[in-house]
Amino acid sequence: MGKLDLKKKARLKRKKRIRKHLVGTQQRPRLNVFRSSKHIYAQVIDDEHGNTLVAASSLEKIVKEQPEFENKVASADFVGKLIGERAIKKGLKKVVFDRGGFLFHGRVKAVSNGAREAGLDF
Repeated sequence: MGKLDLKKKARLKRKKRIRKHLVGTQQRPRLNVFRSSKHIYAQVIDDEHGNTLVAASSLEKIVKEQPEFENKVASADFVGKLIGERAIKKGLKKVVFDRGGFLFHGRVKAVSNGAREAGLDF
């Protein structure tokens, strides 16, 4: 078992512990963030029905059409603004933030700040 396997196991353990307390309802869905080594993904999820209401990622055409981001944190901030705008368009103002076992730092924090700037409340 390598170092990466141990890190992934620890993150999944944290994720499980966090998810025990977080539930996305229809009135207050869950804003989930996943961070890979190159990209960032965000979804607003209604756990009662198991539906993804809105999603955004750094792989989308609209993100790739932007001028080159200086770093991955700037890209994550843009994805946060994008998910916030889409959620508000759908009539969602309040969400519960699910960091998915990642530390609230760097790109995960940037998504959160971007979504707050777009008008989401959490």
